[in-house]
Amino acid sequence: MKRSHFLLHLFILLAFSSLSVLIHLISKPKPIPYPSLQNPNVRFLHPPLKVYVANLPRSFNYGLLSDFYFLSGHDNRLGTNPDANCFSSFFDRLFKTYLSVPPYPKNPLIKPHAAEYWLLKHLERNKNPRGATAVRVRNLDEADVVFVPFFASLSAEMELGWGSKGKFRKKNVEKNGDYGRQREVVDRIKASAAWRRSGGRDHVFVMSDPVAMWHVRSEIAPAILLVEDFGGWYQTDMSATPSGDACNSTYIIQHTEASLLKDVIVPYNHLIPRLHISQNQPRHTLLYFKGAKHRHRGGSIREKLWKLLEKEPGVKMEEGSLNATGLEEAKRGMRDAEFCLHPAGDTPTSCRLFDAIASLCIPVIVSDQIELPFEGVLDYTEFAVFISVKNALTPNWLIEHLRGFSEEKKERFRLNLAGVQSYFEYDGGNAVGQIWEMIYQKLPMIRQGLVADRRKLDARDLKPVTCLCT
Repeated sequence: MKRSHFLLHLFILLAFSSLSVLIHLISKPKPIPYPSLQNPNVRFLHPPLKVYVANLPRSFNYGLLSDFYFLSGHDNRLGTNPDANCFSSFFDRLFKTYLSVPPYPKNPLIKPHAAEYWLLKHLERNKNPRGATAVRVRNLDEADVVFVPFFASLSAEMELGWGSKGKFRKKNVEKNGDYGRQREVVDRIKASAAWRRSGGRDHVFVMSDPVAMWHVRSEIAPAILLVEDFGGWYQTDMSATPSGDACNSTYIIQHTEASLLKDVIVPYNHLIPRLHISQNQPRHTLLYFKGAKHRHRGGSIREKLWKLLEKEPGVKMEEGSLNATGLEEAKRGMRDAEFCLHPAGDTPTSCRLFDAIASLCIPVIVSDQIELPFEGVLDYTEFAVFISVKNALTPNWLIEHLRGFSEEKKERFRLNLAGVQSYFEYDGGNAVGQIWEMIYQKLPMIRQGLVADRRKLDARDLKPVTCLCT
């Protein structure tokens, strides 16, 4: 009898304890991802974008990749060739580069600009329009846009890495292979029926590298340009500024070829492997940065931040290169840090931001001129910290601000980072689909411009849309 009473009391005690734990788990507030991040496919409720691929020889895309893999020597900026051992033999290289679709280079100066590769590959392998964001059409009259299949970023980087910077700047077909390719692509495209039909308004050029299509940008200005930021679209004369401060917009020479109204900001292809939220470990560093201390234009802020932060407890500021050792160090540093510093460089953004997202390291963005991919679909304030240059350069302000984040808020940010990682994945993620979606949203403006052009006396003299007119 006593034994049965004991078992009954034990059962009641265990049941009560289990109920208490369950109530605690249910009632405990948990971070919830930003609503628009939960199901990226629900927004694609319209027919797929119909894309006509312009007729260019293979030598401007996959053939150019083949030529890359047969370059001799090292990338003169790295002192090595990270892609030298991609193939097991000469015949393996020959087959995979000339008889099939070659892989995009692993070279860390080229890989971040892989958007051109994945967009074309998506069009060629996507045969099923059901659920697709974009489909290739063979009839120009059916097309919404015309995609120009030129690997402009690869072309520029091949000239910079295996040619010379001095020759890159010159419009010399014989000495500058990239300029020769730019010139031929533009001449072919502008002579086509598709360009004559629209003046280029419905054409899509992928120009993710800041120096892609450097010499011919004004000629393709009416088109939709896919860029990583607008940093390559202005020049700053450092000697003209009283204090040498390149962030002073008074001294920025604004170009008229690019605009958020007609163009699309695309993400860099990150270099550091993606860390899944289930793999996240406790982090021991407050703030981490690895990169060049000295940069030009808006990147002059780096040296100032370095002096302020390098001796702060919990902060790691490391100089390093893009070789294999440097990337491994950056991976360890980002995965061990709560926050990752992202100051402007030669351009307002860099691959470092997307490496931080892939590493679940909360980005701290100090770049007043930055433009971000998919903004509007994504609310970056839900997973990144934005600091003005003025506040960042105020002694002690930045570190005290970051130390003020509660563990709950950092957990919320990190969970939201996990929710957006796929937006910045080109291979198997949502980056390609989201880029097509952003282009789709430009269609009403394109159609409006084309209709308006029909009533103009000289519809060929088209100007790019660079402002909202009232």
